[in-house]
Amino acid sequence: MDALVPAFVAVLLTQAGDRSPWLVALLADRFGKPFLVALAAVLAHAAGNAVAATGGLLVAPMLTPNARQLLLALALAFAAAGALWRLKPPDRLEGWKLGAFLTPLLGVFILAAGDTTQFFTLAFAAQGPAPVLAATGATAAVLVVNTAAALLGEAAWRKLPVRGYRIGFGLLCLTAAFLLAIGALRLI
Repeated sequence: MDALVPAFVAVLLTQAGDRSPWLVALLADRFGKPFLVALAAVLAHAAGNAVAATGGLLVAPMLTPNARQLLLALALAFAAAGALWRLKPPDRLEGWKLGAFLTPLLGVFILAAGDTTQFFTLAFAAQGPAPVLAATGATAAVLVVNTAAALLGEAAWRKLPVRGYRIGFGLLCLTAAFLLAIGALRLI
């Protein structure tokens, strides 16, 4: 359980202000099948999280406890940078004629490749002996946020106060990253 809950919370907070739920919301409106679109998005994220957890499993033996803490601080710093940066609308994928399952599966996979969710999964997977828990927690969080986005639809999703949320989340991540980094570097 060491990585399950922290990965769930970190990814839940990250995804709430991210572009992939926005893409899920607009594709759910476009295809009129919110549960199918949400399922495809979760599978896309699950694949990325599995890759990230595998990476965490591979690098964990090479890292000291302080280096693992610094990796998590770096993931938080990148989450802060992403949250404090302007949120660019996702490509609407209007030219994609792959259907209600493949369009969100491939579109979300491409959009989420290398994003903060996967960086958190990698960092939490490197922390403990069970990296599959990090991937499971991250994927469960994605399921919650993307299902909500699909059910809300794009108009309702866009009315949420995402800008203010992202600023608050970014500042929280920046503070946590700083505290973890100075602890890992033994500056305090």
